[in-house]
Amino acid sequence: MKRAFLSRVAAGLALMLTASATVRAEEPLVIHVGYAAIGVDNRPYAEGTSAATARAGEFLEKEFAKDPNIKIEWTFFKGAGPAVNEGFANDQLDFAYQGDLPSLIGRANGLKTKYLLASGARKPLYLAVAKDSGIKSIADLKGRKIALQRGTNGHLAAVKVLEAHGLKERDAQVVNLDSAGTVAALTSKDIDAAFGDTQLINLAAKGAADVIYTTKGDDPRFGRNAGVIGRQAFIDAHPEITQRVVDAFVKAAQWSSDEPNRPALLELWHKSGTPVPILEEYFKGDTLAYRNSPLIDDLLVSQYKEQAAKSKEFGLIRRDVDLESWFEPRYLNSAIERFSLQNFWQAYGADGKPVAS
Repeated sequence: MKRAFLSRVAAGLALMLTASATVRAEEPLVIHVGYAAIGVDNRPYAEGTSAATARAGEFLEKEFAKDPNIKIEWTFFKGAGPAVNEGFANDQLDFAYQGDLPSLIGRANGLKTKYLLASGARKPLYLAVAKDSGIKSIADLKGRKIALQRGTNGHLAAVKVLEAHGLKERDAQVVNLDSAGTVAALTSKDIDAAFGDTQLINLAAKGAADVIYTTKGDDPRFGRNAGVIGRQAFIDAHPEITQRVVDAFVKAAQWSSDEPNRPALLELWHKSGTPVPILEEYFKGDTLAYRNSPLIDDLLVSQYKEQAAKSKEFGLIRRDVDLESWFEPRYLNSAIERFSLQNFWQAYGADGKPVAS
């Protein structure tokens, strides 16, 4: 009788464990996606990249629309790339759009991530000055108060521009400000100049500042790079889901690169609060395919290697960065092959010249 009772108890426990496992299996998997920027007035949107398109056009949500147990959760970071690194370090993010410098800093500090595809590569940088500042050239920044957001790809690009004109970061009074703070400080003339992008174009359009320089049309090494980064542990645990996430980003990149979509694309990015005319100016003279290419080509890899070397030279990174195993193009390559996009984007060599198909 005692044996029968124990058998019933064991059977009950087994049933409970099975039910518990079933409940756990049915719990939704939340895919946490970060973005190293935020829209005007803290809107949860961005602009200027295929990753911003993926968010505004709900490409990831559509990819998993028939999977009720998979949810997408976006987080936009006012603290930009450094804040994304904190998210990865605390296992609060699975994927994120992030610029080159912060992702390299994360890599140097031991974050286990993979670079999955380019997004927002070749972004230009702008320099705007306060009205009546008397600043006419980059050389005039010596001793002046200038703003940039430390730890971002704009920070590294600004340092490279200064160096090319005979200045070091310490030659100016650098103030660490985000986009909103930069606009307010430049408008009130609390600073003399600032490095940035669309927010400065917008400020100049309103007559509140003057843009005196842009990397667009200058040395391509001055440009900024960014991409979609994945957390190694999530990728290893969910390779099939990772592939579908990359598929969605590639579809967003394809749509963002198609010239007939330019008006609709700018309207979609307008969800961030950036006016369409400002976005038109930002992309003026560039093809959408050039700016929205997801390719991990030799040019991109060489630029990241140069950024890593420059970051250490400028004291932004203290350690060497191992990039050999960081780039993971297999998910991107799989999507390109399955979607027949082999010749859709132009690949470039390390010398910046187009590579024959």
